[in-house]
Amino acid sequence: TIFVSSKWRKCQFSRKASNQAFAAGLELVEDKGLLAEVAGLVEWPVPLMGTIADDFLSLPPEVLTASMREHQKFFSVRDKSGQVVRFVTVANRETADQGATILAGNQKVLFARLSDAKFFWENDLRLAQNEGMSRWVDRLSNVTFHNKLGSQKQRVDRLVQLSADLAPLIGADPALAAQAASVVKADLSSEMVYEFPELQGLMGSYYSHAAGLPDDVAKACIEHYAPLGPSDQVPQTPLSVTVALADKIDLLTAFWAINEKPTGSKDPFALRRAALGVIRLLIENNVSLSLLSVLQKAYPNADLQDLLGFFHDRLKVFLRDQGLRHDIIDACIAVSGNDNLTVLVKRAQALSQFLKTDDGDNLLQAFRRANNILSQAEAKDGVEYSYGADVKYAENAQERAVFEILDRQEPLIEQAMNAAEFSNALAGLAALRAPLDGFFEAVQINAENAVIRRNRLNLLSRIRALGVQVADLSRVEA
Repeated sequence: TIFVSSKWRKCQFSRKASNQAFAAGLELVEDKGLLAEVAGLVEWPVPLMGTIADDFLSLPPEVLTASMREHQKFFSVRDKSGQVVRFVTVANRETADQGATILAGNQKVLFARLSDAKFFWENDLRLAQNEGMSRWVDRLSNVTFHNKLGSQKQRVDRLVQLSADLAPLIGADPALAAQAASVVKADLSSEMVYEFPELQGLMGSYYSHAAGLPDDVAKACIEHYAPLGPSDQVPQTPLSVTVALADKIDLLTAFWAINEKPTGSKDPFALRRAALGVIRLLIENNVSLSLLSVLQKAYPNADLQDLLGFFHDRLKVFLRDQGLRHDIIDACIAVSGNDNLTVLVKRAQALSQFLKTDDGDNLLQAFRRANNILSQAEAKDGVEYSYGADVKYAENAQERAVFEILDRQEPLIEQAMNAAEFSNALAGLAALRAPLDGFFEAVQINAENAVIRRNRLNLLSRIRALGVQVADLSRVEA
């Protein structure tokens, strides 16, 4: 007996099956999961390529693939147009008739399986063409979304409202967004999706076309589920982005409202994936909006601050994977406006680049020094020094230089911040470096004169407040 490894079996089968398809001018559809499965079922894999009866070639290629994969463990083979026209099965041995008998048996069983799929497809298509999607949507009243959150129909009603609210912020048409949201879950009631749940969304797009709905609505049926993972493509069409955001935001706010949050490694409702999906949809489409204001329009009674913290935790993981330091991310999250995730990311990226420069590093030290002196004085005196620095109490040129540079740079930095031009704002801060260095060398903050001391501490507060407009620099590590 010859024992061969699973890796060898996979390579052997994949190579031979691909060669058979290539010889026929076709292409084997890659399926790593199925390949691993069949490699574990046979000891000596022998690929056999069979034909699909003409009766079934009108079925969508995804339906053919799903039916053959699910029931028969067959691989799909497609032509240059993408239509599935053949299949490959695996035998466990070579036979005298080159697998003809095995193929004949498999093709007989496949005919019965595909007959069912064709029946489902034609029934669904007829309903979509004659009645549109409304009957399927109505049936969702009998499908439970969650026992504490009602039916799928109730969820669809929320998606319609939320999509219409979101549309102007994304650049989509509110009426079209509401229409798309009303049908994107319709195929959950269809016979085809009942048989093959993995085809949800995709079948909705076919049925939307059959019902005469706009192309963008059909596209949203597929894309509103995306992205499903970190490597999945993010929708780009405004309508798809709108409904995809509504779908994920409704999911998150709903489960937060009933206090069903992820704990440890447990996340049965894939809420971490949904939060990452919202983050990627916003950032990769450069959508700038107040997330808190959107969350408030979704499911009522959710702890929105806690949910925003959950988004921030997911964002930290996302940005760390892109090479941004955790302390820089924390420094940007700590300031106001942290619910605009797109702006938050731009802020963190700009700060990360700035701190790699000499100006950035030296300015950080100056801000840290100002904050430390000020914090110690406030703790000692039991007051907050946050107002009233006056240049008339300045005792030397270095002190006056700080007042002058602040007067000049504050409006420029504020203007850059309002335009979310963080690199310009940081460049404006960099102009403070030399005057601050001179100030700390020439001036004793804790002067004996109480008026002078208070004035200098208020000046440090002005410096700190300017820095905090960009990020909480006290959180950035040395």
